[in-house]
Amino acid sequence: MIRILLADDHALVRRGVRLILDNEPDLEVVAEAGDGAEALELFRSTPVDLAVLDVQMPRMTGLQAARELSRRREPPRMLMLSMYDNEQYFFAALKAGASGYVLKSVADRDLVDACRAAGRGESFLYPGVMSTLVRDYVERVRRGERVPGQVLTDREDEVVKLIAEGHPSKEIAGMLTISIKTVERHRANILQKLGMRDRTELTRYAIRAGLIEP
Repeated sequence: MIRILLADDHALVRRGVRLILDNEPDLEVVAEAGDGAEALELFRSTPVDLAVLDVQMPRMTGLQAARELSRRREPPRMLMLSMYDNEQYFFAALKAGASGYVLKSVADRDLVDACRAAGRGESFLYPGVMSTLVRDYVERVRRGERVPGQVLTDREDEVVKLIAEGHPSKEIAGMLTISIKTVERHRANILQKLGMRDRTELTRYAIRAGLIEP
């Protein structure tokens, strides 16, 4: 059973989303919040596996709450729920530590799958997001506009490169002068951000990103 904290400032939306989730045998909404600050308070007192957070809420947004939750010693998995098919929010959600981004307009179709993917430690991106992002990226480049920054940090790129080259965590720690625990944390964050599972997929990514030679 995946225990879910649901945060949205519209009671009607919460009611509809809860009906979708509670109708599934492996999903249960155990707490509801009207904004990000209330979600953080509930998280302190309620055992939660997954937080489903609306991107835009008063007092504290879902993105702000996600950033706070990701700093906890044992953070929950997180999904961002949004009415905005917007690359700015999409990249901000990934940066905040979310496992996925679900549009409210198709929540009845995608949200259950997204929750289950998050429960497995996988990422979920709503259908069409990549084609939309690529199309927007190309158009902005053509117009000479600034495009979104990279998903991974410079340090995470370094870790990906060394993992792809076959170095074990102990060697990577020594090469970057960080602890093995920090290396493993970077690895987990990278896999979550990229929606990947193992070194083979990371190696393919490293080749596509130009971090190593094929």
